[in-house]
Amino acid sequence: MSAIPQQVLNSQKAAIDSLVAFQGTVFTGFEKLVDLNLKVIKATLDEVSQTSQKVSSVKDAQDAAALTQSLVQPGAEKAMAYSKHVYDIVSAVQADLSKLSESHVAEGQKHVNDAIEQFTKNAPAGSESAVAMLKSSLAQASSAYDSLTKAAKQAAEVAEKNLSAAANASFKAAGDAAEVVKSTTRGRRTA
Repeated sequence: MSAIPQQVLNSQKAAIDSLVAFQGTVFTGFEKLVDLNLKVIKATLDEVSQTSQKVSSVKDAQDAAALTQSLVQPGAEKAMAYSKHVYDIVSAVQADLSKLSESHVAEGQKHVNDAIEQFTKNAPAGSESAVAMLKSSLAQASSAYDSLTKAAKQAAEVAEKNLSAAANASFKAAGDAAEVVKSTTRGRRTA
């Protein structure tokens, strides 16, 4: 068997392996999201049952305000926790896919380098300048890809920090709002 068909077969096998790895990563992330949502639905149904029992025991407006206030803070906390879990799952999937992509690109670069080396060995006399230009172009392309990858990683880190800061600010604002409602309810009771 010649080297060319074997290289094609190896390349096809590697492509299929990469596809299976990508699908496995995406499916694992999807499975985690489904699991999280099922847990949230179960917890929500339990909470609705408990809240319904509390609502049935409300006797006046003050009890209703107190019940409403007692639901605001936990609701905000749960929403933030859910968002954090979803973000963590999506980030993990993205990181895994990024690693798979990087390894696939590195393997592709290796194949291109091997092909250029093979071409160089079989190049006709006098084509040294063309081969040197080809190698230089490949080195520049690799350098540009590395720079873009590094910049994308830095941008992702900055975005993650900004998202975390925004989430913390939202959580604090929800807590402050709950405190305002609580103090307003206390003020009505003493009046």
